[in-house]
Amino acid sequence: MTNPPATNPAAATPSGDGPFSLERHPAHLGLGATALPQPAFTGDMAWYMAYGERHGDEGREGRLFAMHTFDAPWTTWEVHPEGSEVVLVTSGRLTLIQERDGVETRLALGPGEYAINPPGVWHTADADAVVTAVFVTTGLGTQNRPR
Repeated sequence: MTNPPATNPAAATPSGDGPFSLERHPAHLGLGATALPQPAFTGDMAWYMAYGERHGDEGREGRLFAMHTFDAPWTTWEVHPEGSEVVLVTSGRLTLIQERDGVETRLALGPGEYAINPPGVWHTADADAVVTAVFVTTGLGTQNRPR
């Protein structure tokens, strides 16, 4: 499949079979067991909004497959009301914090360990050093709030 040229290179979706950097170009795991590379990740809400416009018709069935590296606590909480999110640490250590009915649970994750954020559970994360994690998320309806 060939994509038309984009005016903004960061907005261009890579074509072909790869290789792709998961941190730079997350993938969409869609209906019919499809996988599609996404435009370069910018980290801002506009990127997520555009992702929703591209794949929102798949509702709860589509998943955003992404990898992020960070070295400080998150500054926000988030919740995915429409589906579970898998968080897999590939390097470093991460403390995943989940909030249910005002009660926080802390899960310490190291390389090769994962946890699941169930639908509707607010969550955030702490890191004291560099950590890289893979996220598989149903992004439909995702909300954020300050931490």
